[in-house]
Amino acid sequence: MRIKLNRFLRSDLFISFLYRFARAYLWTLRIKIENENEWMDYLKNGGTVLICVWHQQFFSAIRHFTNYKKFNPSIMISQSKDGEIVAGIAKRGGWHPIRGSSSRGGKEALKNMIANLKKTKLATHIVDGPLGPLGKVKPGAIRLAHAADAAIVPFCVYAENGWHFNSWDKFLLPKPFSKVLLRFGKMIKFDKVKDEEAFEMQRRQLEKIMLPALKT
Repeated sequence: MRIKLNRFLRSDLFISFLYRFARAYLWTLRIKIENENEWMDYLKNGGTVLICVWHQQFFSAIRHFTNYKKFNPSIMISQSKDGEIVAGIAKRGGWHPIRGSSSRGGKEALKNMIANLKKTKLATHIVDGPLGPLGKVKPGAIRLAHAADAAIVPFCVYAENGWHFNSWDKFLLPKPFSKVLLRFGKMIKFDKVKDEEAFEMQRRQLEKIMLPALKT
């Protein structure tokens, strides 16, 4: 019985239903977009953009991020069973899911992310990965930006009313009909560095910029 349930939860039928349900739910939100034009103009003029977001907040962006599907953007998603469902939802939203994380298949996934970002010029990266810890920007975002010569755009979500799950990331689910702000920060272009200390300083800088928007 459990095996059959697991198969159903990863089936195209269930994932399609979940995607449609998420889209319908997100349509109830009163969404406002802030600071999108700067990086969008940069992208349209040939620049490469890496949108960085906390695991806690990515769900709220699913509806709006379908607007970027014409760019065939990529996103790294873990190889876990839950990741299979998330990857299916991302694919239906016009995103190219690349499977892997720091705990499994990360090296190959990062290689594929770099190749796709160089080609399409747009990707999103969940900075704390699938397992956290909460508030820790992992080095993958900086490595990806260096390798693809991409400008990092910090992205955050503010919900007027919402629930935070009792999970490692305190996952945010805005309440129906809540006002939700999707805010893009100023672009950050890090110089490529070989020194580990300089690399760590860049990672900490990105973390410092993104932390104020995170509920801890």
